[in-house]
Amino acid sequence: MKQKSFYNKSLSFLTIVTLVLLSACGAKTAGAPTNGGTAAPGGTSAAQSSSAAATPSTASKEKVVVNIGIQGKTGVLNFAREKGYFEKAFQAAGAEVKWNEFASGPPHFEAIAAGRLDFGATGGTPLISGQVGGVDFKGIAVTSDGKKGNMIIVPKNSPIKELKDLKGKKVAVAKGSSAYNFLYMAIDKAGLKGDDVKVIQLQPDEARPALDSGAIDAWSIWEPYATTAVYQTGATILVTGENLNINAPSFLIARTKFTQEHPDLTVLFLKTYEEARKYYVDHQDEIADELSKSQKLDKAIVVDVLKNTFPILSSITPEFAKAHQEQADFLQSVGAINKKLDTSQILESKFIDQALKK
Repeated sequence: MKQKSFYNKSLSFLTIVTLVLLSACGAKTAGAPTNGGTAAPGGTSAAQSSSAAATPSTASKEKVVVNIGIQGKTGVLNFAREKGYFEKAFQAAGAEVKWNEFASGPPHFEAIAAGRLDFGATGGTPLISGQVGGVDFKGIAVTSDGKKGNMIIVPKNSPIKELKDLKGKKVAVAKGSSAYNFLYMAIDKAGLKGDDVKVIQLQPDEARPALDSGAIDAWSIWEPYATTAVYQTGATILVTGENLNINAPSFLIARTKFTQEHPDLTVLFLKTYEEARKYYVDHQDEIADELSKSQKLDKAIVVDVLKNTFPILSSITPEFAKAHQEQADFLQSVGAINKKLDTSQILESKFIDQALKK
């Protein structure tokens, strides 16, 4: 295939992640467990509305510790943690919540492989690397179609006006991120050859100064970094997943053994997430106020970020399953992973279907 040489020029992030995951059982988890939270705002709590999901046997046994992974500063899980949704719900079910902080999606799977994480939320690309690495997990619900969250941006007054103009240009991207796969799919859609674009591996805190100084010509990145750069420096959005009709779903993930041993708590996790999500989407102005203050950002930036990362909670529909399979097929076709995956093996909707029943 025409892009194979491009991917073979640098070792795929998925290969690296796979090696990490395969040795994760003997490794220390990357997550830092923390506790805390305050009362959930308004309405009936998940502990009250979902108490039927917890069986008497759960409460009668030794208290179960539920480890939940979290990343970034925005989103439903961050909001739920701040307001204590899960603490309330799981306390009523005789379980304890511990939070584990991660810098990105891939380390979630290292922690799952080590048995130190039960639930989390990541983009679809880390699920692919986790499956390649043989991690025993399930994608149990969809939280986003991924169309608006990833973008390619260019500096103010850039001569780059469309994707084909990236030929010969330096494009920064964080290896292993959802933006990494998005960049490659965008390149493919533009009909560029493998070595037409100079991909520079940079983490967000490195890429932003490089963009501002002109050291790079473009940046493939996710929210809130994209919108922040647009507002603060006059950068321009070249293309989004929505422009390219790239459906790249994000997922809630779970450790398989936990779901087998505690199906009631798995359903409770999803019910509680949905309760927090509903408040989050119904009170966007309030959320924007809180985030703009806590993150010291202009409220207009936060409002746009919230629009671009609008959360859903959905069963894994045939459309979402197909989109996830297509991502894995694409990565395999260009040599980024070394085997064909059947992604349906790690997608399981029975818990979310039960949680969303009226």
